[in-house]
Amino acid sequence: SRAMRIAVGISGASGTVYGQRLVQRLVEAGVDVVLTASATLAKLVPLEIGGTFDPADPDLEAFLGADVAAKVAYRRPDNVGADVASGSFRCDGVVICPASTGLLGRVATGASTNLLERMCEVALKEGRRLVLVPRETPLSVITLRSMLTLAEAGAAILPASPGFYHQPESVDDLVDFIVQKVLDRLGVDVDLVRRWS
Repeated sequence: SRAMRIAVGISGASGTVYGQRLVQRLVEAGVDVVLTASATLAKLVPLEIGGTFDPADPDLEAFLGADVAAKVAYRRPDNVGADVASGSFRCDGVVICPASTGLLGRVATGASTNLLERMCEVALKEGRRLVLVPRETPLSVITLRSMLTLAEAGAAILPASPGFYHQPESVDDLVDFIVQKVLDRLGVDVDLVRRWS
């Protein structure tokens, strides 16, 4: 039997560290990861994480660490003919982390413009797990309607709003709280944070 395969999109919403950490934790758990990232990450990564990120040809070693990067397959966001854009490509789930409100709106109306949005469309049409991690706050009525449409279509809406009952001591702990929720939703058996008992 093959390893679990998850397609991850890091969209142009603030919170790129969530996507970075998610990919690292998935690879550490033995999951095959196909990664793509919005063009906006060229501006966000230097601001939020430091370093550079070219969505057309990223330095994954710098972004993820050498051990993780070696096990990640990257696809350009403009490559809508990529393997993960087809329903016939075997994939166990799709996560957009973080998910911008623009992405939510376009996927909710079936108007995909890039590979991240196409991966979401494929997950919905094939009945596969789709986890969307919005970070925006507050939420407009338009975004709330998009989220409801997506949830009714089968997506999990998993806002990046960390809890505090695990007694976080760092930003890393808060990031791991959300990553843990995503992993749980995907059925990846990892314990990153102290669970409620």
